[in-house]
Amino acid sequence: MQGQEDDQLLLQAVARGEKAAMHALYQRHHDALYAFLRGRCEDEATAMDALQDAMMEVWRNAGRFSGKSSVRTWIFAIARNRLADRLRRGGRLSYVDEVPETADTAPDAAAVMEASQDALRLRACLAGLKAAQRAVIRLAFYEELPYGEIAEIEGIPVGTVKTRIFHAKQALMHCLGRRR
Repeated sequence: MQGQEDDQLLLQAVARGEKAAMHALYQRHHDALYAFLRGRCEDEATAMDALQDAMMEVWRNAGRFSGKSSVRTWIFAIARNRLADRLRRGGRLSYVDEVPETADTAPDAAAVMEASQDALRLRACLAGLKAAQRAVIRLAFYEELPYGEIAEIEGIPVGTVKTRIFHAKQALMHCLGRRR
């Protein structure tokens, strides 16, 4: 809850034109937003440009934040929309998802190789999901957002989020199970 309250205080300060507050809000959400956008497009530069567009929109419209959702959800929805605008303008509306590499601290080389194989298998299975399923999986499991916020970000009903996650989990379990 503290993070949400901090975001609201920062956004109020941004609405008053406080650049330091905008910098703090940017730093607070930059990494997660970039990962979210990068997971939706193939081009790092496009993801970064969409992130910058989104944060500029936050700067310009901070005073219009209605409080119907969390600040984080509001920023993610803006970022999703800015990316969609960029992809439409560029004529490349495609989504690719990447699973972040996880550092394996095991000293055993066999364990490292096995973990690497598992990560590759998971990445391949994630790539086989529908784009809509990958998007909700990323928001639910990498960003740890609740279904209600995912629904707001994606512009879909909560039931649709649940259905997509259910089907994505089934597909992942099937894919991972058959590749053992």
